[in-house]
Amino acid sequence: MGIRVGEKTALIIVDVQRDFCLGGVLPVPDGDSVVPITNEYIRFFRRAKAPVFATRDWHPPDHVSFNTHGGPWPPHCVQNTLGAEFHRELKLPKDAVVVSKGMRRDSMGYSGFEGTDLERELRIRGVQTLFVGGLATDYCVKSTALDALSRGFEVVLLIDAVKGIDPRDSREAVEEALRRGARTATLSELMNAQT
Repeated sequence: MGIRVGEKTALIIVDVQRDFCLGGVLPVPDGDSVVPITNEYIRFFRRAKAPVFATRDWHPPDHVSFNTHGGPWPPHCVQNTLGAEFHRELKLPKDAVVVSKGMRRDSMGYSGFEGTDLERELRIRGVQTLFVGGLATDYCVKSTALDALSRGFEVVLLIDAVKGIDPRDSREAVEEALRRGARTATLSELMNAQT
């Protein structure tokens, strides 16, 4: 596929948080299964000296997305709660850049770019290509990927490291990203391209 991981690339791990995994208030079906492969991606990107970013929902208690305030979702990933923590098995490196999103009560904050410094942090590092995985394919992964494309970044969806809420919506999310210019990859494909 010809995509090499290096200094101008970055790994973006989207919302691998306790509330979106087994036992959380808004679990993505089989969401926990992204953790082991994501850890492998982290090791791979570290060896290639590529930066690792991790987005997280970091909502105020009265966030607009909560069904207690007219939104579609149960309260989740409230700031400084257990549910907002990253999955306990996720092995983020100490120098990973954590990007908190959805902090404004009146903004859904699905995308890692919405109301955050993510784009600035990527530009500072000269990053041109983003490798995106995490939860959930049909919401925050999709929004982050589409926003990245609209900002001129190349996007590679890590299809072995994403899980969605609805299978059909997730397929459509990947198809839309591909139509907009994204590509897909798996870890084995990236490792083969690197050699």
